[in-house]
Amino acid sequence: MRIAVGTEKGGYLVDVETGAVEGPFFPGWKVTAFGVAPDGMHLAGVGSNWFGSAIHRSADMAAWTQVEAGPTYGDARPVSEIWTFHNVGDRVYAGVAEAGIFASDDAGHTWAGVESLNEHPTRPQWQPGAGGLCAHRFLSAADRLWVAISAVGLFRSDDGGATWQPRDEGVRSVVTPEDAPRPEVGYCVHNVDHDPDQPDRMWRQDHAGVFRSTDGGDSWERIEDGLPAGFGFVMRRDHASGRLFVVPLQSDENRVPVGGAFQAYLSEDDGDSWAVAGRGWDEAPSFTSVLRGAVHADGNGAIALGTTGGRIWMTRDAGDKWECLDPVFPRIGAISLL
Repeated sequence: MRIAVGTEKGGYLVDVETGAVEGPFFPGWKVTAFGVAPDGMHLAGVGSNWFGSAIHRSADMAAWTQVEAGPTYGDARPVSEIWTFHNVGDRVYAGVAEAGIFASDDAGHTWAGVESLNEHPTRPQWQPGAGGLCAHRFLSAADRLWVAISAVGLFRSDDGGATWQPRDEGVRSVVTPEDAPRPEVGYCVHNVDHDPDQPDRMWRQDHAGVFRSTDGGDSWERIEDGLPAGFGFVMRRDHASGRLFVVPLQSDENRVPVGGAFQAYLSEDDGDSWAVAGRGWDEAPSFTSVLRGAVHADGNGAIALGTTGGRIWMTRDAGDKWECLDPVFPRIGAISLL
């Protein structure tokens, strides 16, 4: 097994068995997202504070070719970062910042904006969070699509992307006082996942806490029993076991593990209760965290977490045992199990 690691200073490949490291590729560039196009080619999103963002394709993750017609709005809005890739049939989507989604029907060679979301009637009300205004997570089931946008909320389409509606009922807005009228947008979803066999069963970690939906996002309920904090950027489900995973952080101002105890928490009962995930965590205090793009689950028990301190924690048995891999990288923003 190999892990693709996207950092502030380029991308790397790690052999899990031997610890061997290949790279960096894209030295000096921030690597922000990994994906696989419908034709099997690897995709990488890269960014630069000076040159903006770009998408590259590769057959082997060694030799890369930049896509010439990458995502662009064609107006004053920049595409400063590629946050995620997601395939729906023969189409691949990219979520970007400034927040929006783009689609490619030719395996990532050319991209067009999804205007139904990018020009949504609520767009004038969209505001960035601390991580910017970003479309960072995409889920799908048949004609139903979900896009998580920080600090805006979760949008759902029931018609393959022709129309979109916010789906945040039950979640507290982070941009208006609690006693103010409820706004359409302003719900800073940090991460979201669902059960592919029951796709309307969903879980999200939000700026305001941890929530569950059983109706595709129409309504949400808080589920934090056993968690030391509700704030964080990780929400992943291991589909083989049904276990859920989060990494709690202390408040939205400090953003470090509570008491310096870096560890994931898991739920084995659909989110009704939570406990520390397995064993293997460091006993020494650690104040590193996991960003929203630095978590990947393969659905069969393997989960990798990349930290802001440059370490990779992973489990191969759905969270019973965790190990910290030897390489220490720059700050990790994206990770993918290969």
